[in-house]
Amino acid sequence: MKKKMKIWGYLVLGLCLLAGCASQKQIAYLQDVPEDYRRQMGQDYDIRINTDDLLSIMVNSKNPELAQMFNLPMVSYQITNTGYTGGQYRILGYLVDKEGEIDFPQLGKIKVRGLTRFELAERLKQELTGRGLVNDPVITIQFLNFKVSVMGEVARPGTFEVNSDRITLLDALSRAGDLTIYGRRENVKVIREENGQRVVASVDLRSADLMDSPFYYLKQNDIVYVEPNKARAGQREINQNRSIGTFASIVSVLTSLAILIFK
Repeated sequence: MKKKMKIWGYLVLGLCLLAGCASQKQIAYLQDVPEDYRRQMGQDYDIRINTDDLLSIMVNSKNPELAQMFNLPMVSYQITNTGYTGGQYRILGYLVDKEGEIDFPQLGKIKVRGLTRFELAERLKQELTGRGLVNDPVITIQFLNFKVSVMGEVARPGTFEVNSDRITLLDALSRAGDLTIYGRRENVKVIREENGQRVVASVDLRSADLMDSPFYYLKQNDIVYVEPNKARAGQREINQNRSIGTFASIVSVLTSLAILIFK
């Protein structure tokens, strides 16, 4: 009797261990990263200006009157049932057109697509000083509409504004509350528009290769989609009672087999 109980105990423990290992391999991120992982960051994660970006460009100088003509005004607004009326303040921005240009005061059309905001600031500084418009300009540029969207099997899907020049795929998933237990870690989709093309890439969150992917750092208007796994896909077809019945049947079969084996 004791021998049978011991065998039963080993059988149950083995099943639990197998189930635990399988679930960990499906859920854990960066599984193949060694304990002391170090790798040189070779990627250029600086955000580059693209079509439809909205840029805040502020010019400052020791002579505020000279700089003022280059700064767009701030507008006040308040969201109400009847529209926008007084309240909060928002800086107007320069919209990058389909040609990748902005129309800047005194300088006219300037090609900005493909530049980082720091490169554009340096170019504007050279133009203003070279034409004798402002002798000591200090130029600050910010993105006003940098956002990424996360959808699918995450806790809080939505669109998230980005206030810095860098956001990783893991950052975006964290903002969305991480993947649910039903999300496919091995096949997360990133949808991106660049150079007039729409690109869809698959990323495996379980692999260290994630950090070398060109989609590890997200760009403006990227969409992250987490696919459901088979359990979620079939959940609508199998109600709770059927699931319990199936589980009970499996347990019954295993019990019968064990009795026959150890009888």
